[in-house]
Amino acid sequence: MNDRTNGAADAAHPNQGEPASEPIAPAKRGGTRAQERIAGLDSQAADTSARVRELEQRLEAALLKADEAEAGWQRARADFANLKRRTEEARAGFATVAGDRLLVRVLDLADDFDLAVSHVPDGVRDTPWVQGVSAIDRKLRALLEAEGISPLEGEGLPFDPQTQQAISHEDTADAPDGTVIRVMQRGYAIGDRVLRPALVAVARNDQTTTHPDDRTNDKE
Repeated sequence: MNDRTNGAADAAHPNQGEPASEPIAPAKRGGTRAQERIAGLDSQAADTSARVRELEQRLEAALLKADEAEAGWQRARADFANLKRRTEEARAGFATVAGDRLLVRVLDLADDFDLAVSHVPDGVRDTPWVQGVSAIDRKLRALLEAEGISPLEGEGLPFDPQTQQAISHEDTADAPDGTVIRVMQRGYAIGDRVLRPALVAVARNDQTTTHPDDRTNDKE
């Protein structure tokens, strides 16, 4: 009877004595999920690397543009500084030219005062009118001196083409050849710069010598 019972039990469970195969399937399913997760992580890593490379390229391009913009800004700043300097120099040059023209006219006026004072007859030199003209002449000279304007030396010295203009060459043995023997119009300088050259007559000892500064008023 027990044998029949055991046989019936064996018949009811025919695979009871065989190894179970069900646990294998879950193990296989678990390995597939892990692989999927690994594949997903690899994909995310690849995407992240690509994104990093893209960002690096964009950063490099942005830095390059920034360098180019900075270089352009530096060039523009240098150009502006050069333009400003040239403008200031031109403005200073225009002011100097305009100032020189005005000062030359004042010098012409001073020459007229000198000429008037030098031709006053002896009998009227002490009159109030002549004394007033002489006082104006002195004030004008003081004004020129205060502005840094000084007369140029010339008579008795060798001719200097940088500060003088020879309008006459005179044959004489009383002075060495090329010496200024007479100043016809006084020259002036302002600082180290010639404001108006002096008009002078120059001695000539050798009549066969041709001077480059001979003018139409040369004596024969």
